[in-house]
Amino acid sequence: MAARGVKFFLDNNLSPKIARALHHLREPEHSAHHLQEHFAANTPDTTWIAALAAEPDWIIISGDLRISRNAHEFRAWQEAGHPMFFLNPGWRNLVRWEFASKLFHRFPDIIKRAEKANRGDGFVIPVSGAITKLQV
Repeated sequence: MAARGVKFFLDNNLSPKIARALHHLREPEHSAHHLQEHFAANTPDTTWIAALAAEPDWIIISGDLRISRNAHEFRAWQEAGHPMFFLNPGWRNLVRWEFASKLFHRFPDIIKRAEKANRGDGFVIPVSGAITKLQV
């Protein structure tokens, strides 16, 4: 995946503005896209996750760790096989600028992990500290 870059897909728990900023900061090597560029804003998680299975090279970044715990959403994710990075709940307590600054600062590490990720891998991104592999 490293040779052709990484395609990131950000869900509705993250701002479309964050996706656009990441895209502009990392293009042309990597790209970032928001859910609302491809689906209606109210599309259920199981629907968009399953639809992305047709394009296996997506790396998903989500602010909804519950996807890894909800049986239906977890099954859709595992069947689609996309690696997913989940922001832990502490991110919700950050103001917009702090959120963006910390996420942009962490992005080189996210890219490195994404380039080495296997199908269906999950990772948790804490506000501070190391990104950890989710035990699924």
